[in-house]
Amino acid sequence: QVQLVESGGGLVQPGGSLRLSCAASGIIFSINTMRWYRQVPGKQRELLADISSGGSTSYADSVKGRFTISRDNAKNTVYLQMNSLKPEDTAVYYCNADIIEAATMMVNYWGQGTQVTVSS
Repeated sequence: QVQLVESGGGLVQPGGSLRLSCAASGIIFSINTMRWYRQVPGKQRELLADISSGGSTSYADSVKGRFTISRDNAKNTVYLQMNSLKPEDTAVYYCNADIIEAATMMVNYWGQGTQVTVSS
């Protein structure tokens, strides 16, 4: 059974920074694209950033220039460095990954979410 476990959320003041981590564990052959989403109560989950196995990245306009996604393939971990945080960044942040569990089987997994609150 594969699990994605996020960490690094918390309370931060406007203008501050946080770094989220998401580690995949279990029987993993390899990991394709990894992603970060966020969700505010009553709204749809929003895709923030993704990173391919080769390191290519893309970002939502709402976070471009402030957030940076990266990954450590040796550790099966994806990171989200969040700078210049704003109150509107307050949300539950989720990681998501396309995990190859066997030579021909890819499964999409979600983490449990971590709360980020930006407030003075």
